[in-house]
Amino acid sequence: MKKIEAIIRPEKFQTVRDRLMDEGISGITVTEVAGTGKQKGQTGVFRGTSFEIKVVPKIKIELVINEEALDKIIDLIIETCSTDQIGDGKIFVYPVEDAIRIRTKERGQEAVI
Repeated sequence: MKKIEAIIRPEKFQTVRDRLMDEGISGITVTEVAGTGKQKGQTGVFRGTSFEIKVVPKIKIELVINEEALDKIIDLIIETCSTDQIGDGKIFVYPVEDAIRIRTKERGQEAVI
């Protein structure tokens, strides 16, 4: 099993969620996050005063999948979330040693489905 963490633009979330559901992936965790990379934040103006926002709002999607589906899901996220602009986000992949469903005590892939 693999865990995918994808940091994406907030406006891309609904589309990527719908596409993941179309692929049979319904178990996702979504977190509102903020960060900075090459975008280096934003500049705003409030009542004539300029200020710099050091972080940019993003959405973090986390999901655990079969290793066989990894490339397909990564390609789906890239295709859906890419605007070819700085700030499109990042995808991180981690190995998952085990998963346990608390209610039924199922382990491994059965706990993820």
